[in-house]
Amino acid sequence: MATRPSDTRPLPLRRTLLGRAAVTAAAVTAAVVLTACGGGSGASSAGHSGHGAGATAQPSDSGPAAAAPTGHGGHNAQDVSFAQQMIPHHRQAVAMADLAPTRAKSQQVKDLAARIRKAQDPEITTMTGWLRAWGAQVPDADATGMADMPGMPGMDHSGAGHSASPMPGMMSDSEMSGLEKLSGDAFDRAFLRMMVGHHEGALTMARTEQADGAYGPARAMAKSIVASQSAEITEMKKMLGDR
Repeated sequence: MATRPSDTRPLPLRRTLLGRAAVTAAAVTAAVVLTACGGGSGASSAGHSGHGAGATAQPSDSGPAAAAPTGHGGHNAQDVSFAQQMIPHHRQAVAMADLAPTRAKSQQVKDLAARIRKAQDPEITTMTGWLRAWGAQVPDADATGMADMPGMPGMDHSGAGHSASPMPGMMSDSEMSGLEKLSGDAFDRAFLRMMVGHHEGALTMARTEQADGAYGPARAMAKSIVASQSAEITEMKKMLGDR
């Protein structure tokens, strides 16, 4: 029992020392944690900064694409030429097709004319939209679909009555007037013969666009024209052979 006081005296001291050690350890731990957090924050900040740069880059990347019509990239002079020439070319085909319901005898010819109009009318609208978006001139046209474009060579109606304009396959005014005066079998034969030549001209123009154009939708339209009008040429030649 005599030794009890000497045994109990160090307890507060030991507790104090232990408390101080715990406080010191806690402070050291906190400092380590803060240092680690600071380093992690720097890494995280660098990481986020990288994502931020990526996120900022995305709008700048999408900016030019959004600026281009329909986001398909830029266009070149060939795209403009394709649209400016194919619009009057299509208009003339539609003008020819409009004659068929009241003049054609064959239902096949009438159906073909309806398909031609249905395909080419929307394409005229689409190409007109491209030219306006590009700030390029949209060609004017008269009732027969002939174009009046400044800077384009004039229509040369010599030699088989076909145009020597940059739009191959175009019919002359006299050919269009002559078609209007026909009916029955005579109309059917003339319509098919003229439309075969017209389509062949369109194929030439469309293939040039596929080779030299830059604007995705214009090249896609050219590809569609080649496919559809090649099939119609085969169909029309068969119909002519049956007559």
